Amino acid sequence: MWTLDDDESFFRIFDSQKYIAGYFDPDYGEGASEDEIEGMLKRGDPAPGGYLVVPMIKFGLFDSDLNIDIETLEDRLEMAGRSLARWSNYMKAKNYPFHSIRISHTDQDMLTMTFPVRFRRPVRLRKKDLAAELAPTLDSLQRLGLL
Repeated sequence: MWTLDDDESFFRIFDSQKYIAGYFDPDYGEGASEDEIEGMLKRGDPAPGGYLVVPMIKFGLFDSDLNIDIETLEDRLEMAGRSLARWSNYMKAKNYPFHSIRISHTDQDMLTMTFPVRFRRPVRLRKKDLAAELAPTLDSLQRLGLL
């Protein structure tokens, strides 16, 4: 169901409808240079994990042409609040050592969640191998309505 496409040093993640579902940034090791990363990708070296970046909350509010009524504003904020509660529950249940929430670089009206992913064993830096290893996490996020 999930496919990956490489883009320089990270991978775009697509769902079955070919919509972008997030990004995966492999752990290349501390201090790896661009040339070293390029070589690792070409050889398909194994990686112990990396960082998953997925959409968190889309507000539907931060548009310069916004013109809505109070009920619509209230609905959108309530929807964002429900999404935040689901994410909070997920993050507490998973007990990740850290995470980061940022404004999406492609959509100023969306927040993204970044958290570490550690593989059971190192996985080759190949699209299919990474997709197979990330699938359980992505499936879980989708089942919980977080993707």
